[in-house]
Amino acid sequence: METGKKLVIVTGISGLVGYAVAERLAKEGYEVVGFDRQAPTPPPLDCTAIPVDLSLDESVQEGLRILREHHGAHLVSVIHLAAYYDFSGKPSPKYEEITVRGTERLLRGLENFTVEQFIFSSTMLVHAPVEPGEFINEDSPIKETWAYPVSKIKTEEVIRRKHGQIPAVLLRMSGIYDDGCHSLPLAQQIQRIFERQLTSRVFPGDVAHGQAFLHLDDLVEAFVRLVERRKALPPILPLLVGEAEPLTYSELQHTFARLIHGEEWETTQIPKALAKTGAWFQDNIPFVEEPFIKPWMIDYADDHYALDTTRARTLLGWEAKRSLRDTIPKMIAALKADPVAWYRENHLELPSQLAETKEAAKKSM
Repeated sequence: METGKKLVIVTGISGLVGYAVAERLAKEGYEVVGFDRQAPTPPPLDCTAIPVDLSLDESVQEGLRILREHHGAHLVSVIHLAAYYDFSGKPSPKYEEITVRGTERLLRGLENFTVEQFIFSSTMLVHAPVEPGEFINEDSPIKETWAYPVSKIKTEEVIRRKHGQIPAVLLRMSGIYDDGCHSLPLAQQIQRIFERQLTSRVFPGDVAHGQAFLHLDDLVEAFVRLVERRKALPPILPLLVGEAEPLTYSELQHTFARLIHGEEWETTQIPKALAKTGAWFQDNIPFVEEPFIKPWMIDYADDHYALDTTRARTLLGWEAKRSLRDTIPKMIAALKADPVAWYRENHLELPSQLAETKEAAKKSM
């Protein structure tokens, strides 16, 4: 049954970004329907979820049938966030099944709908890295590196070929974080320093390099503006979003250490060959927690990503209002206030000391 509200689809509504985007658009007065393999619990406020597995033709078809029957066939925007991602660095058939072919299935199914806009969540990592002092814009070279950005490059190509009459945005996002962190690379770096791990003292790349990040609230604002200004945008729009200043690895190290331990933190650059050997041994020692750092990551430790977001500012009137530098104190304050909860929220394995503290607290209750 159509409600008269402007209908928006958000795929991957259970994820950090999808959940936040869905709630914000609902507050803005849109009717929001989420597609995901499992409905989020609790669902975003005033949103509906339909179970859809993008790797299966019949699931996509059934989800779109339910959508048409209960919500209508006119969509002002489809915000496509669902994708496969892991940190193994290894090629996986799931990248093709979910990210690439899943997007193709969705576009094919949408041919029977009136769709005013299709937004695909891509990544800045589709671009080749640059040197400090240089900036990446939407026309900068594309470079295939590891499996995740390669899947995004392939999917962008699919969209260019298959979007038909649907205007499409290729939103190339930088690393996302929020006040509680919820960024695996940042959380892992904080964890290493918090636990005073030996690996927190070494780095196999140039510590003067860094990568752009973006606060979740600023990303959500970008999505809202894209939907609001959809009729003024070109038929196919690559668009970078991120903060203007990427913090270097060195600054991150010093800032985390100062806020956590109240001390300076020396970080020694080590040869990549040595780092790969150490990472391989860590990754293959039995009965030890699987490390975040994998040998394949070493090759990309020097990558520097600084973004020129002039296009977003010109077309959307958008620029990042928050900064990672100003948010880090909030992340560390949350960690120090309740380390167990912070580890859980950031999907980290508790160190033995925290695990014992947690168990003792349970027994005292």
